[in-house]
Amino acid sequence: MIKKPINLIASLSLAAMLLSCGGQQQTQEKTQSTAVATAAKGERWSKEKAKAWYAAQDWLVGANFNPSNSINQLEMWQEDTFSPELIDKELGWAEDIGMNTMRVYLHDLAYQQDPEGFLDRMDQMLVLMEKHHMKPLFVIFDSCWDPFPEAGDQRAPKPHVHNSGWVQSPGFYALEDSTQYPRLEKYVKAVVGRFANDDRILGWDIWNEPDNDTGVSYRDKEHPNKVDYVLPLMKDAFAWARSQHPSQPLTSGVWLGDWSSEEVMTPLQLAQLHLSDIISFHNYDSPEEFQKRINWLKRYDRPMMCTEYMARPNGSTFEGFLPIAKEENIAMFNWGLVDGKTQTKYPWDSWEKDYTAEPDLWFHEVFHTDGTPYKKSETDLIKSLTER
Repeated sequence: MIKKPINLIASLSLAAMLLSCGGQQQTQEKTQSTAVATAAKGERWSKEKAKAWYAAQDWLVGANFNPSNSINQLEMWQEDTFSPELIDKELGWAEDIGMNTMRVYLHDLAYQQDPEGFLDRMDQMLVLMEKHHMKPLFVIFDSCWDPFPEAGDQRAPKPHVHNSGWVQSPGFYALEDSTQYPRLEKYVKAVVGRFANDDRILGWDIWNEPDNDTGVSYRDKEHPNKVDYVLPLMKDAFAWARSQHPSQPLTSGVWLGDWSSEEVMTPLQLAQLHLSDIISFHNYDSPEEFQKRINWLKRYDRPMMCTEYMARPNGSTFEGFLPIAKEENIAMFNWGLVDGKTQTKYPWDSWEKDYTAEPDLWFHEVFHTDGTPYKKSETDLIKSLTER
């Protein structure tokens, strides 16, 4: 869920992360060895187990799913706004074009507000997904967009602004307050523990874009040393999830910077990759860049998932990416399914530019709110490539 122009990512975000992490080789090597040791203690899957699990799956193609009437994860999951009928309908549209999985974001405050109800709604979601022959990849934590989430009624969207109401989990205050970590631990263990042996679930994405500094949208409100909080907490979150002995794999996707060798990667990126059972990544660039990043990650000799892609004006398209992914056997989750309150048909720069009408070329999303494909040629392609 990138929130700044691609050409600024390497020069701004990576530089900031390296500064906050020290940027020293000694620190990097220490973090890498610690991550490997932690993974071993936590029973990270062997390469053989990961490959056997992946071989048992169909080629996985889906979307990052949030129902069109929800501005964010809280509006999706809270009792008053949980919408199983709409979820059922929108998943049906996805099934009709050949999609067989969805990446679905959870939220710690939705669990804190109503623990048993939240878990029951997750079960309802699984019933609906099984009906449509899909398995979800659940996202537990997320560092993107608004750092100040609040449970309860969610604000209305800002007109014409991409993801104007999406919220982080955990938020700014919980991230810096170690007295809240037991609450976060309880959340992770409860969620993973409840469904640890549920074969309706594809896997657990422990932390979405953990090193995202939120770009121009919220950077001035963020912790300047955000990564210093996130890195140890992300490692803990992996350990909390593993303590429940899930039958599903764990992952966290790298998304920016140079992954060509471990020498140039950040401590957080190294921890993500060394703690993951299945390698995952994001890419919103050209097909050539997509292929390059696949090639970089092949050195880990594990199955791969691209858990975010598809930003049409950037050249990240179904036509450009899906044939490569099928040839390379990469699971694919594009951003967005149905146009709605997240407004991600608008580009990231809608935080900086004033839009008064929808763009001629949609940024994300596959369907209009009535279920009509935005581009029938895209849905025809997805269906043709996913047919057995």
